[in-house]
Amino acid sequence: MFVELMPLLAGRTVLITVATVDDKTLRVNVIPALAKADENPALTTPLTYTGTAEELDAELGKHLAGYVQTHQQAASTLAEAKATLEAAAKAAQGEAKRKAEERKKAIQKSSATATPASSAPAEPVPASQSTGTLGLFPITSPEPVATESKGGLAL
Repeated sequence: MFVELMPLLAGRTVLITVATVDDKTLRVNVIPALAKADENPALTTPLTYTGTAEELDAELGKHLAGYVQTHQQAASTLAEAKATLEAAAKAAQGEAKRKAEERKKAIQKSSATATPASSAPAEPVPASQSTGTLGLFPITSPEPVATESKGGLAL
């Protein structure tokens, strides 16, 4: 029984309780403690085995071996998931930082090209187009229209 517990005991404390259920039946609880404060609480799920003393002697060792193996797989899976999430978060932060730098460069470039154009003197507006009001279309003088006349009256 203790040989099977050794891999679990390598990184944490394990509490084992034994209680009688009735005259012939015992209940054994194997409860691992948290190894670190930030560890996932799923790794403290207890194993409870109930049976006669003979059944416990014969089978508790193999049940403990399976429990320890499952516990180690869960710890490994949780560690891999945590590492994957941390790597994804770092990649997302790097991508966001790169995009922010690109936007900053684009803004600097556009402001650098807009600055010389706005400081250049504006072209003078011809007097014929200057009316004092702004509009959508430029105001131009109407061109004379040729008209034909019949009998002295213009049509």
